[in-house]
Amino acid sequence: MPDGKLRVGVVFGSRSVEHEVSIVTGLQVIAALDRAKYEPVPIYITKDGRWLVGEQLARIESYKDLQLVSGAERALIGPEPGSGELILRDPGGLFRRRPKVEVDVVFPCVHGTYGEDGTLQGLFELAGIPYVGAGVVGSAVGMDKIVMKAVFRAVGLPVVKYAWFGRHRLEREADTVLDEVEGCLRYPLFVKPANLGSSVGISRAANRSDLRTALEVAASYDRRLLVEEAVENAIEVNCSVLGNEDPMPSVLEQPVTWQEFLKYEDKYLSGGKGQGMKSAARRIPAPISPELTRRIQGLAVEAFRAVDCAGIARIDFLVDEAADAVYVNEINTIPGSLSFYLWEPSGVSFPELVDRLIQLALARQAERAKTTYSYDSSLLRKIAAGAKAGGKA
Repeated sequence: MPDGKLRVGVVFGSRSVEHEVSIVTGLQVIAALDRAKYEPVPIYITKDGRWLVGEQLARIESYKDLQLVSGAERALIGPEPGSGELILRDPGGLFRRRPKVEVDVVFPCVHGTYGEDGTLQGLFELAGIPYVGAGVVGSAVGMDKIVMKAVFRAVGLPVVKYAWFGRHRLEREADTVLDEVEGCLRYPLFVKPANLGSSVGISRAANRSDLRTALEVAASYDRRLLVEEAVENAIEVNCSVLGNEDPMPSVLEQPVTWQEFLKYEDKYLSGGKGQGMKSAARRIPAPISPELTRRIQGLAVEAFRAVDCAGIARIDFLVDEAADAVYVNEINTIPGSLSFYLWEPSGVSFPELVDRLIQLALARQAERAKTTYSYDSSLLRKIAAGAKAGGKA
């Protein structure tokens, strides 16, 4: 730790449809790090999966052309427990350890696939590096909408009626799939890929023709497809949750861009450049009753615990006030801009939020250290002894 500062590897980008949004979140985190306590180490993963490190990666100007991010060094984190050293690549193409580039804790800011789905978290687990946010299980469950809804339903959380199936069935027997959906769900419907975020690949279907098209669109993004009944006249209400073993809920928000669903462009491209989710139009606090607010906050904490989440998450709800019905829609384990706009009204600034998340990561790593992962057994000695007695090696 240089000068007693923690080296924070901020990881962003990657092979995800939310690549650009991830860059914004990563740079926001880097800018919010208290330089008296932390030294940022930007780690950018390109769209084709190459890992890069370099000080210039902390500047938004470096990403004017994503195909020409220059001056940074190729790097990777090895899967074996060590000192948190990044392995850099020689000009000749070989990777070698260079101890001058090390990290004490990793701050993942990768939204969507290959970052929010447990794959990146698994690497950090193997490397023994503390990291911010949900672990492998929480990330994977939170990413897969089908598994997520099954877990929510199993613990008694309210979810809308849904059906799911694989792309292979749609390709082989599309009419049977359509018949099954129409047999158990009522139009209008929403069709979604199981493992994407930011409304990419999501379509609304009002009839069989729409449904067929929507399924074909979703199938181009994932091999597992989800179909949900629409909640008519619903509003969206979101709540962030912060913590590990004793999580706490934030104030609630109502995105005012809700029409049929919040589109990718509405979320990320409608406001000022570089502001991430803060640029989206929203009402904070959500204009609902105190009783309903407390009810949703309680459900948010339950959903956070149900998937074994940690650090921070945003839980999105559909609310039908006329029917007094609330549905848990989904959990985002690495929310855009870390949902800091939901903590600012409670007096938690973005730098303070980032600091809390790093401390939560270190606390979770200390908790992992209490677990025994190895057991000395005499099994191999017995097998070896038996082989020797039988005259076979």
